[in-house]
Amino acid sequence: MGNRKMKVALVHDWLTGMRGGEKVLEEIAELYPEADIFTLFCNPDNISRKLRRHRIITSFLQNVPGILKCHRYFLLFFPKAVESLNVSGYDMVISTSHCVAKSVKTRGGIHICYCYTPMRYIWDRYDDYFGPGRGGLLPSAGMRVVRPYLQKWDVRTASRVDYFVAISGYVAERIKRNYQRSADVINPPVDAEYYFPAAVRPENFFLIVSAFAPYKRIDLAITAFNRLGYQLKIIGTGQDQEKLKKMAGKNIEFLGWQSDEVIREYYQRCQALIFPGVEDFGIVPLEAMACGRPVIAFGEGGATETVLDGVTGIFFYEQTPESLIGAVKKIEHMSFDCGKIREQALKFGKNIFKEKFGNFVSAKLGEK
Repeated sequence: MGNRKMKVALVHDWLTGMRGGEKVLEEIAELYPEADIFTLFCNPDNISRKLRRHRIITSFLQNVPGILKCHRYFLLFFPKAVESLNVSGYDMVISTSHCVAKSVKTRGGIHICYCYTPMRYIWDRYDDYFGPGRGGLLPSAGMRVVRPYLQKWDVRTASRVDYFVAISGYVAERIKRNYQRSADVINPPVDAEYYFPAAVRPENFFLIVSAFAPYKRIDLAITAFNRLGYQLKIIGTGQDQEKLKKMAGKNIEFLGWQSDEVIREYYQRCQALIFPGVEDFGIVPLEAMACGRPVIAFGEGGATETVLDGVTGIFFYEQTPESLIGAVKKIEHMSFDCGKIREQALKFGKNIFKEKFGNFVSAKLGEK
């Protein structure tokens, strides 16, 4: 390329808010400040200024009425939409993918996929989204028809990726199982400068910070705390919101969407964070740990790679109310060192992520 600057395209599934995946995209975008961002659809009002500084190119789905609120009903159109994104002429494409971004047609140049998970809707978590009692009658029936097609397409288009990077060992195993591809592991970053302990005594409540998606298992926590009668505060929104509110007793408070500043304050003040689902990695436990607070997590998935049992929190090993209740009662009689909890979170800092990811990209460019 001589002295010409390398042209970089970043491809992300969609940009409708600032959850964990979008925060990772922010860090990668800072490594490549002149990169263009390609995505299926975008709500610029709900993304950060850092991302809005980049040129954002969307697919034809951007013009579909209702796409920003009901995008899961358009899943069948996602393959065509991602393949319509024109990333020709770029020297490097970095896809950050939990759905279809990894399947972009690169048309030359190196393609590195930072994979949050193989498409969970059609693989491991299909029943959570479209099983009995989930997703509605028509969407569930439709998915039974299109799921085999989407699985075949997902596997076939994995060959468009030159190098996979997984967010955790747990995800790397799923990439191997579903795509028969190996993946290096680089854990996502936590903003340990923003999230820090406060000089306050923990208050008498437990905390959940989560989207209200089925696999998050907020229902499990609500059932457990209904029986316990302990104070539980829940920050978040999502498709299961009304159902969860109807389940909850008076001791459970829904706080809705909250700013990062408010979330940090609740982390700092809680007895412990409750993390009842199986996550691909889990930034939220690390944010709580950066604030010096312990985590009660289900002992499967990405949380097992960040939470140190007995040091930064404890695990429960059955996704039942009884198992979670036992963990809550156990942690009441334990003491934790705030400094040691934060020390574990610092191992996943933003600078560490940027250094590891930047070095990985440089090494792969050197091999080409």
